[in-house]
Amino acid sequence: MAVDAPAAVETGAETPLLDEEGIRRALTRIAHEILERNQGPGEVLLVGLRRRGVPLAQRLARLIRQFEGADVPVGELDITMYRDDLALRGTRPEMHPTSMPHDVGGKRVVLVDDVLYTGRTVRAALDAVLDYGRPHLIQLAVLVDRGHRELPIRADYVGKNVPTAQQEEIAVRLVETDGRDEVVLVKGDAA
Repeated sequence: MAVDAPAAVETGAETPLLDEEGIRRALTRIAHEILERNQGPGEVLLVGLRRRGVPLAQRLARLIRQFEGADVPVGELDITMYRDDLALRGTRPEMHPTSMPHDVGGKRVVLVDDVLYTGRTVRAALDAVLDYGRPHLIQLAVLVDRGHRELPIRADYVGKNVPTAQQEEIAVRLVETDGRDEVVLVKGDAA
């Protein structure tokens, strides 16, 4: 017997979009789609974009291991120095280490990020990955696609599409970085 999920309750300036179970279901679906599109885990390399893309990539790798019994390598990518807005930020950028398990040459690289917005972060990630070799192909998996693209970039795998206004934000909170799993829409005046 199916039990209805509790209705999303808007609290103040935040509207819940995904809870812990919703995130788990979205990642499970994405993991299956990655396996199907790539005919298994063979040459797949998951690359999480710092910050929240890394734990999402690690979760996808665990799900793939659970489904296929195979380990998929996970890389961690810091795109700070590849950004096209460094001069606009005016502050010294905070750098994090990049860790790639091995050469990306010939691999099926799946970039993993939490939110797809303008596409500029993904463009920077593409440049960064290509500095590590020439992959067979590069795909993109995101937990949330909120629209408003400024570059011709689209995700291959999307957990949830959420139409937003420009002044709104999507906040992804993960146990690994924030102590809890949830995705919320933050209203414009509170963003």
